[in-house]
Amino acid sequence: MSAVVAILSGKGGTGKSTAAAALACALSELGRSVVCLDADAELRNLDLCLGMGDQALLDCGDVIAGRCGLDKALTPSPDFPGLRLLAAPSEPLPGAAAALLPELRSRFDYCILDYPGGLGPFVGEAAALADRVLVVSTADPCSHRDGERTAQLLRREGAKDLRLIVNRVNPRLLKAGNATLDDTVDRVGLQLLGYVPDDMRVTLALTAGQPLLAADKRPKRGAAAAFRRIAKRLEGLRVPVL
Repeated sequence: MSAVVAILSGKGGTGKSTAAAALACALSELGRSVVCLDADAELRNLDLCLGMGDQALLDCGDVIAGRCGLDKALTPSPDFPGLRLLAAPSEPLPGAAAALLPELRSRFDYCILDYPGGLGPFVGEAAALADRVLVVSTADPCSHRDGERTAQLLRREGAKDLRLIVNRVNPRLLKAGNATLDDTVDRVGLQLLGYVPDDMRVTLALTAGQPLLAADKRPKRGAAAAFRRIAKRLEGLRVPVL
């Protein structure tokens, strides 16, 4: 049975697109067929996080306008056989995701929707379309407040299943601020799906034009291993958070 997973954050800079790409790659590693739909027409960074910069020649706008079929617009990942990217249009196209999801659901085990950071009308769309919404936050107070507000809006819009990913966790900074990871969970007010440590390999992989999970195969340490654990938890497996 297919699942639509929307990735949101209350502000930019939380690593939301990195999380969307890494989870898609991790689910593909588990043998699942996955499509990533870039729902952020303004920034359109998902292809870079997937190591597919400029490979997508067609986008979902071309499909909606009838300029090509869905098959031609689905760009295959060179690193993960079961993974496809459906790029964002060159300008916002309301209703595109809703129009395409029925067919995508019939073809893929997971449809990952990467929405813009911040708050906007797309929050209601995510709540309506997704089987599960993942809110990505960091451990700083501004991100706490923005994540809390995002969660409130999603609940108001009737989101079915909400979970929290705390990204870019730096234990030294937490200790210096006399804070804990539980503070983020309590403040945002969502059930935790996983923590991801701050990891320079994320930036190194992006600079090299590689997806994080292709660049880092460490089984236990680092951000890549954390995203692999989160993907297993999405699958319903009993995996430790840390």
